[in-house]
Amino acid sequence: MHIFRTNRLLRSYLDRHRREQKSIGYVPTLGALHPGHMSLIKSARAQNDIVVCSIFVNPTQFNDKSDLAKYPRTIEADIELLLQNETHILYYPRYEEVYPPDLDTGIDIDLGYMGEVLEAAKRPGHFEGVMQVVKRLLDIVEPDRLYMGQKDFQQYTIIGYMLEQLKMPTELIVCPIVREANGLAMSSRNERLSPEARQRAGVLYATLCASKSGYDLAKISEIEATAMRSIKEAGLEPEYFTIVDGLNLSRPDSHSSSIVASTAAWIEGVRLIDNIRIQ
Repeated sequence: MHIFRTNRLLRSYLDRHRREQKSIGYVPTLGALHPGHMSLIKSARAQNDIVVCSIFVNPTQFNDKSDLAKYPRTIEADIELLLQNETHILYYPRYEEVYPPDLDTGIDIDLGYMGEVLEAAKRPGHFEGVMQVVKRLLDIVEPDRLYMGQKDFQQYTIIGYMLEQLKMPTELIVCPIVREANGLAMSSRNERLSPEARQRAGVLYATLCASKSGYDLAKISEIEATAMRSIKEAGLEPEYFTIVDGLNLSRPDSHSSSIVASTAAWIEGVRLIDNIRIQ
């Protein structure tokens, strides 16, 4: 595996492969890697000649600075995991490579309703920061395909919208959620939970599954209220449990071709998110 810390050397290396007509798959991460990330690497490896993974803890997407400070930095373990999973390139840039002082990296895209609900309502400025860093990283790597996980449902919906609005040539590939034995979606944040809390947090997936099996368009509000009670009774503090149109995050109707149940909850000071595709 090659490790690059500068844009110049990374681009020079990738350009050689591009001239040989080799395809490039890209997995952007914040580090603290786990099997969920590796599933993205595996998908990228199956569909591309070259796989690039980046590790960059992006400050512009953290509206809570204490959350940024607490985010785990485990670069040595991350490198070992990437090696085990046959990743070709690790891009591990310094801040100045991503945000040089003489470059305007801002993104001027109106997200409308998508930028007001669910995660956006709870984390102001978060998706603007996500769009900013993903656009910048795509400009640096110039991949054929971008791989993101389904767990960050609103994030990949917004990134797909950004790619469309900016007419970027990169194809977005969304990969299924990887779960722990009790159904808890794998996340770097899980490591901050006690074993008992980690087990209890499995209620999120159980509640999502129940909402899917009992889905009725006419009873969405009732399903959401029942789900909120179930999560609270398990000892978590739910922020929301919402069923939305998977394409625009609005309330689903009889014409919705994609319907998603999404939730966020706190336990032991850790915020967890999850979702399930109902149809």
